[in-house]
Amino acid sequence: MAVMQDLLTTLRRLRAPDGCPWDREQTHASLRPYLLEEAAEAVDAVSEGPQALAAELGDVLLQVAFHAVIGE
Repeated sequence: MAVMQDLLTTLRRLRAPDGCPWDREQTHASLRPYLLEEAAEAVDAVSEGPQALAAELGDVLLQVAFHAVIGE
């Protein structure tokens, strides 16, 4: 649980007024292509084995967390 909180804290910091300009500009719509790409890569990784799948699911989780922070 602490790792997830750390991720959310980092994303909030990146989206803060003094954070990363790119991260602050992002919206659900602007991140849509990245979410789709990461989800497709996760689907492909299912047949590549557990390590590949774990790596791709981490990328999907990052996208989900980013959308959650934007939704706040």
